Amino acid sequence: MPMYEYESVEDGEVITLLRRMQDADTPVVDPAGDGRTFRRRHSVFGVGVAGVGRVESAPVSSGCACGRPDGGCGMTG
Repeated sequence: MPMYEYESVEDGEVITLLRRMQDADTPVVDPAGDGRTFRRRHSVFGVGVAGVGRVESAPVSSGCACGRPDGGCGMTG
C-alpha cells in the first residue's frame, strides 16, 4: 500500500497515512479529534538530481551479500 500525505486546511499540519490506492481521496478523520479538514497533497520523495544539491550514496561494504564480513554462507564466489 502506498503512503499519502494530507494537509490540514485550517493550520497546515501534515500527516502521512498508509492507505489503499482506491481510498486515497476518501475523507480523512482528524487524528487529533479537532474536526479539521485534511486534503491530500501532492508529495515527492527525495532524489538527487545532477548539479542540484548534494547526492549521497549508501556506504560501500566489504564482505558477502549476506552481510557477514567473512562470507561463511557460501554466497561468495
